[in-house]
Amino acid sequence: MLTIRPYAPTDASAWDALVARSRNGNLLHRRGYMDYHADRFVDASVLVERDGEVVAVFPANIAGKLATSHGGLTYAGLISSQTLRAEATLAVFGQIAGHYRALGVERLVYKAVPHVFHAYPAEEDLYALQRMGARLIRRDLSSVIALQEPFRFTEARRRSVRKAARAGIDLQVGADPADFHALLVEVLERHHVAPTHSLEELRLLQARFPGQIVLHEARRNGVLLAGALVYDFGRVVHTQYLAASEQGRPLDALSFLLAALIGDTYADRHHFSFGVSTEQAGTVLNGGLVTQKEYFGARAIVHDVYEWPL
Repeated sequence: MLTIRPYAPTDASAWDALVARSRNGNLLHRRGYMDYHADRFVDASVLVERDGEVVAVFPANIAGKLATSHGGLTYAGLISSQTLRAEATLAVFGQIAGHYRALGVERLVYKAVPHVFHAYPAEEDLYALQRMGARLIRRDLSSVIALQEPFRFTEARRRSVRKAARAGIDLQVGADPADFHALLVEVLERHHVAPTHSLEELRLLQARFPGQIVLHEARRNGVLLAGALVYDFGRVVHTQYLAASEQGRPLDALSFLLAALIGDTYADRHHFSFGVSTEQAGTVLNGGLVTQKEYFGARAIVHDVYEWPL
């Protein structure tokens, strides 16, 4: 029999064990990642159990009459094991609706995990959402390279990489994100935005996930020219942040760094994700940004968000 119950801190190890064996979870859904900003969100996550065994988890936070899966994550939704099949998923969604209604929630915003981040097909939730009357309210466009399929850099991008290779640029794994975070702040200020993570938060997350949150740097004579903060999910790697300095841009240092990550460091993975290129809740496509990613051979997937009236 399937049952759901609220998450408690004592469930952290069982939660993480489920994420590790799930079809569609990754480090974003580990409690050590979710809880770094626990002070900003009222956690309302639940565990799904069958005869005492955790078979799925649902990351969520609550704000008044609205629940979100999860406000601090790019995507989440129902993170499920192989044992949770289609009919059982429908039953779970019915229980989820009842659980949050009892808490006074009227709407649930569901941020589905895009399929390229699945280790095994896991879209029973999308069918359940349709059955429950949810509607698509946002769609962001993200760019991904299928690394095990034929793909090509454009000729202009290959020329950029060759030029950078002659410029004496050294590639290395960064020991501390301080220089990179300062560069990131400088770059994003031009667009009137700030990094999602503070320097202290980046240091905390790297300490918690040292093999999975990795800073790759391009330097010349010790000076940082470009950097890429990579989230290593295993089958998929994702560039959480990319930045190039004023000196690094004319040298094409970032192209040189990305070419090495795509063609060497992570070449054995399934997908290389550059992230979204949409703004204003997905309604505006940043043409220049998406084109830069497409020059490396990336093409589009979507990040979908649903509103589920309860």
